[in-house]
Amino acid sequence: MSKWKVHQSASPSFSNEDFPPLDVNLVSSSKGGHIDKMKTRIDLGPGQKTDIIVSTQLEDSPLSNYVSQHDDSSPSAPLFNKEMKHAHANASPYKRNYFKHELDAKKWDSSHRLHNVEPFDICLSRRRNFRMEKENECRQTVDWTREGILRPGMVLLKHYLTIREQILIVRICQELGKGPGGFYQPGYNDGAKLRLRMMCLGLDWDPQTRKYGKKRQVDGCEPSVIPSEFKQLVQRSMSEAHALIKMDSKVSNVEDILPALSPDICIVNFYNTSGRLGLHQDRDESRYSLKKGLPVVSFSVGDSAEFLYGDERDANKAEKVLLESGDVLIFGGESRHVFHGVSSINPNSAPGALLENTMLRPGRLNLTFRQY
Repeated sequence: MSKWKVHQSASPSFSNEDFPPLDVNLVSSSKGGHIDKMKTRIDLGPGQKTDIIVSTQLEDSPLSNYVSQHDDSSPSAPLFNKEMKHAHANASPYKRNYFKHELDAKKWDSSHRLHNVEPFDICLSRRRNFRMEKENECRQTVDWTREGILRPGMVLLKHYLTIREQILIVRICQELGKGPGGFYQPGYNDGAKLRLRMMCLGLDWDPQTRKYGKKRQVDGCEPSVIPSEFKQLVQRSMSEAHALIKMDSKVSNVEDILPALSPDICIVNFYNTSGRLGLHQDRDESRYSLKKGLPVVSFSVGDSAEFLYGDERDANKAEKVLLESGDVLIFGGESRHVFHGVSSINPNSAPGALLENTMLRPGRLNLTFRQY
């Protein structure tokens, strides 16, 4: 049994006071009066360990660029109201950027229907019953839920993202997803629709043409940038995966098995409880990226999913693993072109604390990071 194995039990409930917006502060490290690097200190709140993540980006955006500092009794209450409007005049630059995002979203709201793109909120506007059924809690400990190194270049980190980090991810995706370039249901020229909602960050990916671009064809919107908080979580996950590989294989250079990644693309998919995704390969990135085997890093949040993977596009021959909320799956190197897909979503399997603090809709939020 690996030391990374942590099964989720009944999750604690956080009130708004218990879960303030995460504080992100830059701390400089200097020698001889010169700054060598910047570190990001993320305060995860009471009773949580403070993480230090090295960053080469001196201009990392504060969390306030992506989540509101206003908190209501309902986590998904409207985030742009009269109180916030009056506070705009005295707001700091990064808060004014957030207000601009809200205003841009309102302007976009009046014209987006010309392109048949309806705004989609991944969170519910009203509270629902978050009671966890015992049978669904047991489902999180099934025997075929493996962890660690699944195959060369493919690593599963079980329950790696904390509840607070999952809440952060949902809140950021909710706000970006409701604005310009947000969630929509992609389809094909023959009228067929994918059984999910999609949003791209960094670059847009078109399922019809299977190409990346700076604007998406459905409405001409430019994708939002990848939040620096997401990039930091990706780099931390990669470091953990490299540590596992080094311990397992004793290789001198772990990047020979799992190359390093600097993500500039993030595809965000939201599957409802009937969502599916057939076996496929991710082969639309640049020739350099594919030749080097630069990995795909996948975050799972919400309801768990039965994930299939194998060397052929045959579900009967594929191996199966349960991806639960907080799991991180990484595949690169020899496994970069593995066939993979989602066969089913397990309803009512999301952590109670996540639902209570975000009101995430029933379903699974999945973020996959790549380097073009």
